[in-house]
Amino acid sequence: MPTDTQIENPAWKGEDIHASSQDIFGGFLRRAQNPDGGWGYRPGTQSSTEPTAWATLALRGQEAADGQALASAAEWLRRAQSAEGAWPTSSGKDPGCWTTALACLALLKPATPPEDAIARGLQWLCATWPAAGNLLWRLRQRWPGKSEVIVRQDHSLRGWGWTPKTASWVEPTSYALILLRNVPEASRPADAAKRIALGEKMLYDRVCPGGGWNAGNPLVYGVAGVPWISPTVWALLALKNHKGRAANQESLEWLERICQNIQSPGSLALAQLCLKVYGRPAKPTEPRLDDLCQHNRFLQNVPVAAWALMAASGIPGWLKDSVQAKDTR
Repeated sequence: MPTDTQIENPAWKGEDIHASSQDIFGGFLRRAQNPDGGWGYRPGTQSSTEPTAWATLALRGQEAADGQALASAAEWLRRAQSAEGAWPTSSGKDPGCWTTALACLALLKPATPPEDAIARGLQWLCATWPAAGNLLWRLRQRWPGKSEVIVRQDHSLRGWGWTPKTASWVEPTSYALILLRNVPEASRPADAAKRIALGEKMLYDRVCPGGGWNAGNPLVYGVAGVPWISPTVWALLALKNHKGRAANQESLEWLERICQNIQSPGSLALAQLCLKVYGRPAKPTEPRLDDLCQHNRFLQNVPVAAWALMAASGIPGWLKDSVQAKDTR
């Protein structure tokens, strides 16, 4: 019987111990792809939007755009899109803002006008608003006798929730902003500029005192929120056109301080990727990622393997600078 740290899994078989990290992580992702073209969160599980999008984005740097793995993944994503233009987490589930943003990003091709599936996804995203922060919601917060304010933040600044008509959260807002930044301005929905401005302001409003982000609560009962790695990474990547702002610099410094002590392979890969994008690479983490991979094969987690592949490769095109911002506040 294999132990928890010695998982026997065909998707990891056939790897060369002398191969590079890119070959090992990329090989795992190619072998983990389902016959229908998608990926599950682990090999052999039902294809779902999020792992399919992450695997596609990671493999894009290793394969031609018309390669079989990417072509079949794109077809799976197109089939998975709902009639309204959104993507569910998996078949039969409700639509998600983060899954829609990731699916559109995975289908988007550089220097090519967005295809119909992306255009419909963009329209859905820009027309989808969180419930928290609308006028009625804000009036309720000011109702006489309302108990003590638990979370202090500007609720008029709205980004995206994980699902429609919920609260704004850092990660789905970051994914949507990264997508919109990669879409040529002429191809964006008419109200995209408004959503981008509100989304960026919302992220800066949610930054924790001293830098970094958590899910979206920077101050609760007067106590400073504790930043988390994943939201911090994605917020920084969404706001990278404002590299000189104090919040960006403080958050980067927090990420650099904790980078060498990260034990989670997913968090380590994301931190390394973010620091690389900002031109502040820490001590190389590839040997540590390799060690963690050898220890338990990332527990067969497809998104983690995709992030590790991106961290071990060059900066993905969708994370490179577009228009250099001058905002250094």
